Amino acid sequence: MAESEREKRHYQRILYNAEAVLSDGDNRTACKVIDISLKGCLLDFEKPWPGNHLNTYTLRLVLSDEVSISMMLKFSHGFGSQIGFKCEHIDIDSITNLRRLVELNLGDSEMLGRELDALCGISPK
Repeated sequence: MAESEREKRHYQRILYNAEAVLSDGDNRTACKVIDISLKGCLLDFEKPWPGNHLNTYTLRLVLSDEVSISMMLKFSHGFGSQIGFKCEHIDIDSITNLRRLVELNLGDSEMLGRELDALCGISPK
């Protein structure tokens, strides 16, 4: 990614290679999470993604027996088997788990705080 693209990015993505399931109510598709942030994720599918760009999807990422992340997503961009999705909704338990995952990977709780403020529309102090 070019430096100018990184500078424009408001949310830190973390690389997180893990199995997940994307569903639209009727269909469930296995996928791999390539990266994830507070605003969305990049997923990789075994075959070119067959989904509808207009549908809302639910991503379920299991981190452990007791910890998971569920996000409601909309298609953002992609080509072939790698598709980017924008987070439309995330419940409080999932955002808590995602926050902890991001915090552990960033190693900087202040940066995470700034990202959460930006996500909520709170201007910097």
